Amino acid sequence: MLEWTPYLANNLNSKKKEKVTIVGQICESTDMFAKDRKMPEIKQEDILAILNAGAYGFSMSSTYGCKPRSAEILVNKNKAELIRKRQTIQDLTNNQIIPSRLK
Repeated sequence: MLEWTPYLANNLNSKKKEKVTIVGQICESTDMFAKDRKMPEIKQEDILAILNAGAYGFSMSSTYGCKPRSAEILVNKNKAELIRKRQTIQDLTNNQIIPSRLK
């Protein structure tokens, strides 16, 4: 299992720590970003930055399990910019063709 360094981007200076395991949304047994890692306390709506996200980054991503690809955000000198919109379910089905015999 590879582990990356996650950061609590919206609260980098938090002193309160907890031991967490951070997993991805696909739920494969090795789909884990960090195991038993000391991190600032993470709350709903917090922004977790993982600087090297492997297959969760766009270049290695897929739509396995019918999961739309995530948006991409470019962060440079305290400025965040959307550079690719999040895919929708409609995006995943746009090019599908149902043969007339099945309609």
